Amino acid sequence: MKMPGGGNMQAMMKQAQQMQQKLQEQIAAIRVEASAGGGMVTVKMDGHKSVLSVKIDPEVAGDVEMLQDMTMAAFNEAAKKVDEEAQGKMGGMLGGLGLPPGLF
Repeated sequence: MKMPGGGNMQAMMKQAQQMQQKLQEQIAAIRVEASAGGGMVTVKMDGHKSVLSVKIDPEVAGDVEMLQDMTMAAFNEAAKKVDEEAQGKMGGMLGGLGLPPGLF
């Protein structure tokens, strides 16, 4: 059974694979920084949501509960920023394919 367009389908699949690889590289290159408590806790994260660094102001170290809350807020904000940047990169790349929005 021969598919219509035969070779075109293979070319499209190859192009999609190349775009997927490029997108993965772009996501891996994402770097975000988020802070909480007016900069008392700062988190740096990459596109895979791996934490690159955490900075904690010594002033807040004595209040464990507040420190926990600020750390959690900074991590959540950094993760949200990664999602937003990845979404933007994906949207830009998929827009070039002419696919309907919301497909991915």
